[in-house]
Amino acid sequence: MPLLGWLILEGSLLSPNPGLIFWTLVTFLLLLFFLRATAWKPIINALDEREKSIQAAIDRAEQARSEAEKILAENKAMLAKAQLEADRIIQESRQSAEKVRSEIIEKANMESRKMLEEAKTTIELEKQRALLALRNEVVELAIQSAERIIRQKLDAELHKEIIANALNEIPAQAAEFAGK
Repeated sequence: MPLLGWLILEGSLLSPNPGLIFWTLVTFLLLLFFLRATAWKPIINALDEREKSIQAAIDRAEQARSEAEKILAENKAMLAKAQLEADRIIQESRQSAEKVRSEIIEKANMESRKMLEEAKTTIELEKQRALLALRNEVVELAIQSAERIIRQKLDAELHKEIIANALNEIPAQAAEFAGK
């Protein structure tokens, strides 16, 4: 018998049998009803619960994301504010440093002018003292020269020579005085 003939045999599972179809349909419907009553509701309820928990997680994630964005925006604003404050402090520090530098320079200039004036005054006083001492020396030399002239003869040539010697001694005595 050919293979195809064997499949078409009556009573086989592949041949249509109205009674078998009816009872298969009834069994399927009973199974469907039974599953609907016992398993369908719990499965649907579990799926609904799972959907709700997923939706709640999505909502929480969205809320956390929006809070994170808000915090990020606040942090950026605080960072910008801190940067502005740092810039202001740096600017104030620079201005303060410039002011202090100007004050120091002005004070140093005043001190140097004061020291220069004091030095000029001291130099002038020392000059006056030196001139006074020099005058005293010149007077002393003139007196000594006059004594020598008087002791010797009053010869004009000798007189000129004595004065010239006295005048030559003045720079040496002035240098000696300046060294004191």
